[in-house]
Amino acid sequence: MTFESNILPWERLGSLKNTLNKTGFIRAIEAHSGLSGLIVESSEFDAIWESSLTDSASKGLPDASIVGNEGRLHTINEILNVTTKPMIVDGDTGGDSDNFRFLVKRLERLGVSAVIIEDKVFPKRNSFGGTDASSMEDPDLFSEKILAGRNARATDDFLIIARLESLVAGIGMNDTVLRAEKYMRAGADGIMIHSKLKNPEEIITFSKKFKVLCEKLNKRPYLISVPTTYNSIKDSELKNLGFNIVIHANHLLRASYEAMSETASKIIDSDRSKEVDDKIVPVKKIFSIVGYDKIVEREKEKNDLDDLNVIIPSAGESKDFNNSSKSFLEINGFPLIQHQIESIHKAGLDKIVVITPQNNNDFNIFEKNGVNLCKTNSSKSDQLFKSLLSARESMENGFLIIFGDIIFNEQLLISLINSDKDIVLGIDNSYKFHKHNQDKKLDLIITEESSETKFRSLNTNSLEKITNIGKTISIKEADGEFIGMGYFSKSAAQKLLKIVDELNESSNKFHEAKSFETADLTDVIQELIDRGNEVFARRTYKGWIEIHSMDDVKQAQNELKI
Repeated sequence: MTFESNILPWERLGSLKNTLNKTGFIRAIEAHSGLSGLIVESSEFDAIWESSLTDSASKGLPDASIVGNEGRLHTINEILNVTTKPMIVDGDTGGDSDNFRFLVKRLERLGVSAVIIEDKVFPKRNSFGGTDASSMEDPDLFSEKILAGRNARATDDFLIIARLESLVAGIGMNDTVLRAEKYMRAGADGIMIHSKLKNPEEIITFSKKFKVLCEKLNKRPYLISVPTTYNSIKDSELKNLGFNIVIHANHLLRASYEAMSETASKIIDSDRSKEVDDKIVPVKKIFSIVGYDKIVEREKEKNDLDDLNVIIPSAGESKDFNNSSKSFLEINGFPLIQHQIESIHKAGLDKIVVITPQNNNDFNIFEKNGVNLCKTNSSKSDQLFKSLLSARESMENGFLIIFGDIIFNEQLLISLINSDKDIVLGIDNSYKFHKHNQDKKLDLIITEESSETKFRSLNTNSLEKITNIGKTISIKEADGEFIGMGYFSKSAAQKLLKIVDELNESSNKFHEAKSFETADLTDVIQELIDRGNEVFARRTYKGWIEIHSMDDVKQAQNELKI
């Protein structure tokens, strides 16, 4: 995973608890930066530990509450931005109750799954360098802090874990168990037992006492181990002792320091960097790890879009406008097609193909704007698809079709192209409210979405899968109108043209038994759907006007003035 990560905070938030409830055991390892987060993401560890020690050390600072909440939250954000695994955060002492409430709310909103706070007074000192009896927090005050954190959280998917420091402070096992009982009664979701011994004897003893304590209280919070010093014991053995989470707390940072020191020394000693080549990863791999290759791919895709042809069929003659082309209807002093060309250019597209009647030279003036003209003999209004095939060469590598009788906002074009689907059509449902004087058959569509949700959605950019399209769909059945604007990728265009060739050569019938001569674009699209190809719709409620009458011309003029 890289910055392409798109997991939502609330999806990540509950993932730790869900995994624990399913498997009963997870392993976590620390990350102190986005890059180390990527290493954890690609490993077999189940979760990420964001450590106070390694966060501070990565900034060149001691682990003594010098790095405040904002600094910590910055690092946490860096890691979350490039990963999907659940995160457990080292919350140090949590500060006072007000500070802890704030921390809980911030972490929960970010999608962190758990916070661990230790029962020491603020400012804390690292457990392995200054913990004694005088540094321990009063267990009753610490219990109040746990309760404050529980009350501050929005969901019980966010876990609050109490870390016991009595063994490290040398106070003994009895105090440790008493504290564990108080924290469990306060509602701690987990108990982390800490030890600085090099053997796991204390940990094993506590695990047995913890089991008895759970039976006494009729509670079973998660049990957490951090085997930094007593690492002779295996994770599987800790699991068998009843531990639910094992955290390897600082190993990636310690490994990186050793590797960086050795590399720096070797370059100095060798007077060049060649000697370290076999010890370090190639730059290309770093590019791949952090997702730079994705950017390169997108740049390539963008360059491919530079070759995308925008095809405007404008050969049809309209009975509503004295049998002339709508393309030359003047709207605020400019012909309709000029408005179309400007919107296409604003969308960053330059290759425009206009399909014109064979004997009409009026379009020649637009060649100066970089427009390519494609002549066709199909000039009747019901021969749009046949005229479109006149520009077959411009369709083969993918194309964007725009009917010649619509004015539109360039954002509509951009939304179709950026949808990451092979076929995306623009649709609208305002047809239900239009009353045309003419009896026009609309290109209507039916989508797969349920009727209860298709018109009520927070996500205005969602795509809907089309199941039916064509002029024979009744208005009552339909839930959208094809607005005459659609994107076809290279593979989709080749499938479309293959269907056309097959049906033309074999005299097979299109959908609704239409012949090749009378087929419309929507008939071919329906054939694509019938053959198992996915066709999607991008729904819009504004940003386009179909010029169907003089009233539409007046509306377009008024809106373009604004």
